[in-house]
Amino acid sequence: MTTVAIVYHSGYGHTAVVAEAVADGVRTGGAEPLLLKIETAGQDFTEMLERASAADAIIFGSPTYMGDVSSPLKAFFEASSKVWMQGGWRNKVAAGFTNSLSLAGDKANTLGSIFVLAMQHGMIWVGTGMAPGNPNGNTTSAPDAVNRLSYSVGLATQSDNAAPDVTPTAGDRETARQFGARIATYAAKLKS
Repeated sequence: MTTVAIVYHSGYGHTAVVAEAVADGVRTGGAEPLLLKIETAGQDFTEMLERASAADAIIFGSPTYMGDVSSPLKAFFEASSKVWMQGGWRNKVAAGFTNSLSLAGDKANTLGSIFVLAMQHGMIWVGTGMAPGNPNGNTTSAPDAVNRLSYSVGLATQSDNAAPDVTPTAGDRETARQFGARIATYAAKLKS
């Protein structure tokens, strides 16, 4: 069976909700999700790197903090240099997601940081493949719209200061599920 590692950090629980929705989508796409939650920047990443390396695809997730990935995910990236030296993730499917308080909040930079890491590893990047959430030219998208934030390079979701069981919105959770299914499908195609 195709396996998809979801390596993520969640500071307040909202990004974890997105990771779970992505995992649901991976299952829908016929693959087995492997949720690997980063707790701190100072943890030992050895086992997590081994488990991610054994998967057919890796989806990286982080909240957007000050316009970039969180320091725990950045520490994981730096620890992956040992894998890079051996070409361990070369030609493996990669994707990324982020969540933050604001609708934009420099999420594109966070996704760009994840993208650059994947490209340095020689991975094969897969974006959302989704149309913008406002296809009729509306200037706003309803909270239940799929891809309401209109990202294509990776998954972007938004949460306000409510509890993680309230936000991200239903539309963002559905976007995450569809994104996970897409990654699982591509990983299976590449594996075959």
